[in-house]
Amino acid sequence: MKIALIGATGFVGKELLKEAISRSHSVTALVRSPDKVEKLDDVTAVEADALNTTDLAAKLKGHDIVISAYNPGWGNPDIKAIHIAASKSITEAAKEAGVSRLIVIGGAGSLYNEAGGQFVDGEGFPAEYKEGALGARQALNDLRGETGLDWSFVSPPFALAPGERTGNYRVGKDHPVFDAEGKSAISVGDLAVAIVDEAEKPKHSRERFTVAY
Repeated sequence: MKIALIGATGFVGKELLKEAISRSHSVTALVRSPDKVEKLDDVTAVEADALNTTDLAAKLKGHDIVISAYNPGWGNPDIKAIHIAASKSITEAAKEAGVSRLIVIGGAGSLYNEAGGQFVDGEGFPAEYKEGALGARQALNDLRGETGLDWSFVSPPFALAPGERTGNYRVGKDHPVFDAEGKSAISVGDLAVAIVDEAEKPKHSRERFTVAY
C-alpha cells in the first residue's frame, strides 16, 4: 500500500513507520520537521501542517490509506482545542483527497469502566493528560458522525511503553483489555503491529477498538 502517515516522528508514529516498511509498504511521512524522519527505503518525508486542510489534502492524494498518529504535544496548553481542530482537518483533507480509509490513534481516556463511565471523567484520571484525553474523545465523537470515510479509531491501553515486538496482542472495543493480573498494557511496537494489521485487513470499520496483551 501507499500509506500517508501523519505524526511519523512521534512515540507511536516512529514505530508505525518501521512496521509498515518492514511489510514492504511505501510511506509518506507527513510531519512538522522532515529532517527528523528516520532515513529508510520507501519513506518520503514531507513537511505538513495538520491544520492546513487544503495543503494537507493535496499531499494525501494518491495514497491508499491515511494513518494519523497526530498529537499537538502533551506540554501544549491548548492541546484539547488543537487536537479537535486538527482531527477535523485531517478527516476533511482525506475526503478532499479521495482517500476513503482513515485510521486514527487516540487515547485510552475515552474507554469505558465497569460502571459505564469513561475513565477520563473519573476523579483519579491524571491531570496532566486530561485535556489531551478530552480532545481525543471529541475526535472520536466527531468520527462517529462521519459517513464519508471508512474510519477506525485506535485506543491504546493505559500502559504503553517501549519494549519487545512480539507480534502478539488481544483486541477489545470500548472497554480496556486486561491480563490475568489486571494490567492493561502493550509495547509500542506491538501497538504498531495491531494498527498495520488493521490497515492491511480491516476488521473495525467505523468503530473504535483497543488492544493489549
